[in-house]
Amino acid sequence: MLLVLHREIPDDYVLASQWNALVQQMECPEIFYTFEWALAVSRAYRDSITPLLILAYEQDSLVGVVALATDKARSETFFLANATADYCDFVSSPAHRSEFVELVFSELRRLKMPALVAANLPADSISSRALTVGAHAHGYIASTRPAFRCAQILMGSPVERRNLKNLVVSRKALRYFLRGMEKHGPVSVDHLKSGVSLRTGLPEFVQAHIARFSAAGRQSNLSHPQRQAFLAELAALLSAANWIELTRLRVGDRPVAWNYGFRFAGSWFYYQPTFDSDWRQFSPGFCLLSKMVEAGCNDPEIERVDMGLGAEGYKERFATSTRQTLDFTATASTARYLKEAARYHVAAAIKSSPLLEHSVRRMLGRVPAGGGQG
Repeated sequence: MLLVLHREIPDDYVLASQWNALVQQMECPEIFYTFEWALAVSRAYRDSITPLLILAYEQDSLVGVVALATDKARSETFFLANATADYCDFVSSPAHRSEFVELVFSELRRLKMPALVAANLPADSISSRALTVGAHAHGYIASTRPAFRCAQILMGSPVERRNLKNLVVSRKALRYFLRGMEKHGPVSVDHLKSGVSLRTGLPEFVQAHIARFSAAGRQSNLSHPQRQAFLAELAALLSAANWIELTRLRVGDRPVAWNYGFRFAGSWFYYQPTFDSDWRQFSPGFCLLSKMVEAGCNDPEIERVDMGLGAEGYKERFATSTRQTLDFTATASTARYLKEAARYHVAAAIKSSPLLEHSVRRMLGRVPAGGGQG
């Protein structure tokens, strides 16, 4: 393999085509691994991070891609999509993964990069073992820790789909909330997919997300201009491939719940949802997710609804499976390794005690005085 480095994501059609073809060879292809995702991140966050794109070729064929980045101080290297993607990984066929990962660590050593922090790595990825082996081979101290369990709804066989659909649509709570909304107008679901419709629909989604968090005494990540720019860039890039969908639950002509999500390789991703707080009494977010599951059961191309990162209670009520993610760290510094290990054990101790975790979050300003968001 021959490695080629870029300090930007080239806006190159040929590279995009080859890159996305590799994504389809992954054990579990994800929208987060695509060329379009990396390009959107690089455009929206150019002021705070510098891409480090590493491509691997065999003759003229692209066989490996990893979109990394560094902070301005070059103190560590991390996945470019680290702060935006629910899953991050090295992109290659399974057969090439170990060799590609080992060569990347060799290159990081040559570049004198002191650390690689790889968050949100799927535990079922071949990379999870290859990273540890590659790190040790080049003098890094490696550690891997459990991160999130991502809730998923698996559609299954035709019989399982039918049973799942019946279970979802027959819930008393769903029927109650839908009847309540229907008193104000017909309830419907629409799907914005084109670039034009997304440009029109995104502002109301952003406004509703910010308002919902503000009502709970919290700050939405969409209050940050970079995050808004990222979602707008991503929508423009993914709409051309028909991989993005802004799903809306409407009462009459008024949208009351949204999901900024994706349809890719059999997965319908529940990526960033929100709802209009004025309709909270009818649980519009719950109703929208129920409608999405019902639609997924009816669509043979949908294999799963992936609800991604976050341990919200409503996800557990819908989930039929989970997918574990890992946080991997490789460092050339023994002192940093020990510091990270101590931090992890302290955090684990805090999480083991809900009362202690709540107190810490209160001190950090992460929970409003009245408790959770509700």
